[in-house]
Amino acid sequence: MTVIDIPGSKSVTARALFLAAAAEGTTTLLRPLVSDDTEGFAEGLGALGYAVRREPGAWHIEGRPAGPGTADADVYCRDGATTARFLPTLAAAGHGTFRFDASAQMRRRPLGPLSTALRELGVDLRHGERDGHHPLAVHAAGVKGGALTLDAGQSSQYLTALLMLGPLTAEGLDITVTDLVSEPYVEITLAMMRSFGAEVARDGRTYRVAPTGYEAARYPIEPDASTASYFFAAAALQPGREVTVPGLGTGALQGDLAFVDVLRRMGAEVEVTADATTVRSTGTLRGLTVNMRDISDTMPTLAAIAPFADGPVRIEDVANTRVKECDRLDACAENLRRLGITVTTGPDWIEIQPGTPAGPVEIATHGDHRIVMSFAVTALRTPGITFDDPGCVRKTFPDFHHEFGAFARTP
Repeated sequence: MTVIDIPGSKSVTARALFLAAAAEGTTTLLRPLVSDDTEGFAEGLGALGYAVRREPGAWHIEGRPAGPGTADADVYCRDGATTARFLPTLAAAGHGTFRFDASAQMRRRPLGPLSTALRELGVDLRHGERDGHHPLAVHAAGVKGGALTLDAGQSSQYLTALLMLGPLTAEGLDITVTDLVSEPYVEITLAMMRSFGAEVARDGRTYRVAPTGYEAARYPIEPDASTASYFFAAAALQPGREVTVPGLGTGALQGDLAFVDVLRRMGAEVEVTADATTVRSTGTLRGLTVNMRDISDTMPTLAAIAPFADGPVRIEDVANTRVKECDRLDACAENLRRLGITVTTGPDWIEIQPGTPAGPVEIATHGDHRIVMSFAVTALRTPGITFDDPGCVRKTFPDFHHEFGAFARTP
């Protein structure tokens, strides 16, 4: 059995940084993820006047419930969607003029429903070029609160940003959601808000957030379940392999741990205890049809091992993966076809036929960390796979190639 120490969750780290910055007192985040995304978020907080002190294994953030510590700032969000969506929302609760921009990749990703919602709350938010996209400027004067309707069918991050804003408003927020994707990520948000002292309730499609503010906490960051999916998939793919990830058990916040349920349906043996998850191969992977709406970040992981199943693998209800770092549905299909696999796609689905992937092939990563890490799993049984941009894994897991390579060499 191989035990893998997975880095901290990107999703949990980003939310914790927002909550810590908004809280009364100094928060310590234990074992935060150190990656391009999270360092970009921390750098953005610094530009906004929040004090962030980083040391190995712990980050300390001095909260500012009244908002940014400067009245004028320029913030570069890099490639980070959480940075690009959460920080303008945090800044809106303060007072001043705050300008945000992002990489070309992030500029392409949509922001419109969140921008519209903030404007409905009275925030003076202006886009610099294309409406609904970075760059943008927030002329902040606090947020009164109130009721609004939100379409979160493209990204649950729109809802998360507004939920986390709620306790910082004067009167609280009532958010009615017309559509929602990746709902487990919202459950992460709610649980974390409560850990920082917020009061939030759900009544059907409406979320009610009280104007309580936040209290500082000592907050441990659990391992990243999306990152763990590559190691779980690798274990399921290779006869005789078994992997255990400590820190991800029955009490884990992250919905992406449900990826192991997909592997179980395909024939792998899965054991989830209070504090760890183990996946072991049975030597067989079965084809299946699966709805991955709630765990869509692991769609490329499944696509990458799908050819090795004994029947077709059809993944449904993942339209939102087309507006991630790249169009992940098309990227997976493109690269599987390069490997000689028959693939069909639709607006929100992909179907992959069984076959033997054949190299040598250079994977077109489109600068997307999840494409690299997913097809690294395919490479375990396909010699000759290389990547046109292997370094883009720095977004969430800078040491991925070293760690995954060591895992691959472990008998």
